[in-house]
Formats: sequence, structure tokens, C-alpha cells
Amino acid sequence: MKKLIFLTILLLFMVLCVNVFGQTKSYPFEVQKTGQGKQALIFIPGFASSGEVWKETTAKFDKTFTCYTLTMAGFAGAQPKPDASFKSWEDGIATYIKDHKIEKPIIIGHSMGGGLALAIAADYPDLIGKIIIVDALPCLSALMDPSFVSKENNDCSSMITKMTSMTDEQFRQMQNNAIPRLLADTTMKETVIGWSIKSDRKTFAAMYCDFSNTDLREKIKNIQCPSLILLESYFTNFKPAIEDQYKNLKNADFQYANKGLHFIMYDDKEWYFAQLNKFLSAQ
Repeated sequence: MKKLIFLTILLLFMVLCVNVFGQTKSYPFEVQKTGQGKQALIFIPGFASSGEVWKETTAKFDKTFTCYTLTMAGFAGAQPKPDASFKSWEDGIATYIKDHKIEKPIIIGHSMGGGLALAIAADYPDLIGKIIIVDALPCLSALMDPSFVSKENNDCSSMITKMTSMTDEQFRQMQNNAIPRLLADTTMKETVIGWSIKSDRKTFAAMYCDFSNTDLREKIKNIQCPSLILLESYFTNFKPAIEDQYKNLKNADFQYANKGLHFIMYDDKEWYFAQLNKFLSAQ
């Protein structure tokens, strides 16, 4: 009888261990951790991009910082997750920071990743130490349509149907047509297009639709941390409109690249690294 009671208790303990320790929490991204510095940098790539977009940047900083490089679920070959949305990705990154007890990280985001950095710093102002925004706006759609108002219940089904019904060749051609407006460094053209090709088409469509409907212009008034806003050289033509979008962001430093396009980390490297070094070294 004692043996039976002992075996029953042992079995229950094993089941408990499986339930408690066997569960791996899921986040809407893959993450690569490098470096061992006291201060953490979290890198969020842009739309349909791989964390590889930060490869040269992390190589510069992982000697003195701990770097967390994300690739969002469904992008650039990362395993997709259901119900992808801008808000769920924002909350997922914030949850990861809290779960892993990352103290006041500096978030560096490119394009849509910059939008996520703005949203996290606005909704979780006590969580973040600094943010660096690489060519992103609080509301991209408003730059093209000043009267833009985001829809409360935005239906992305038609966009998803359109994107998922494309042939691989049609989709590649669409990316080929878009890349000259985004990237001046032609040596990186096939790499960047390849990330889009490897992306899950449903996630690609859903996130394009959702991000196009995102407006952070009012929300960014909640951001308390120092902010560096790096913008492509072409945006000097729209300075008043761009800086009006950012008017609610206090303690921000705006810098415009000397050359190149959207992928500033490739197109104006010397300037880009000079800006990062200055901002990261400031107390």
C-alpha cells in the first residue's frame, strides 16, 4: 500500500514537472542573442525583413552590449503564427522584455520595426531606456493622404486574398518593381527581395494591411525616453509634414541621411554608424 501511495505521488510530481517546466512560452518572433554587455539592445527589422538586416550593426556593438535580434514570425522564413497583428507583435515584444527581465533596453527599429518601437515605448513607457527609429513614421499612410483616419475594424481579407492568389513569379516581380524605391545599394538587392520571397504570404498581406492602418501620432505623447529619429535623405523634401507627425514626441533628435534610400544601414553606413555611436554613448 505504501509503495502504491509513493508511486502515485511520484507520478503526480512528474506530471506537474512536465506541465510547469515542459512548457515553452511562445513569442511572435525568433530571437538571436549575442554579446554580454550590461546594456541591452533589441533590434526589430522592417516589413518582411530578416534580423540579418542588422548583421553589420550588431557586429559593431555586441562587444559592449547584449544584442537581441528579432525576426518576426512569418517573415524571411521564420515560422508563421496565426492571427498576426501589429498590436499582438508589440505586446509580444514587451512581454519578452518583462519575462526575461531585460532592464531598460534600447530598442532599434527599422521601418515597421520602428513603428513597433514607437508603440512599445508609448504603451510601456517604464519598460524602455531609449529608442532609435530608422526611417519610420508614426503614420505612413498620412504622408500620402493628409486626411487619413485609421479604420476601427479594418478588413484585411481582400488584401490577403490578393496576395495569396499571386503566382510566385507575380510576387517576385512586385518586389522587383518596389526595390529601386527602397534600396540604393544594388549589391543587397537580391538579399532583400529574397527575404520577401521567403515570407509567409498570408502574414505578409495581413501585416501590410494592418500597418497601413496604424496611426501612432497621438499615442507617442506618452513616450518618456530619449529618441533618435533617423530618416532617409529623400525625406528632407517632406520635413514639415514628417516633423508634424512627430510633434507629440518630446526629447527627440531628428537626423536626415546624406544619401540613399529606405535601407539607411546599407545606403549611408558611415553616417548611420556615426549617429548610433553618438546616441548610444550619450548619458
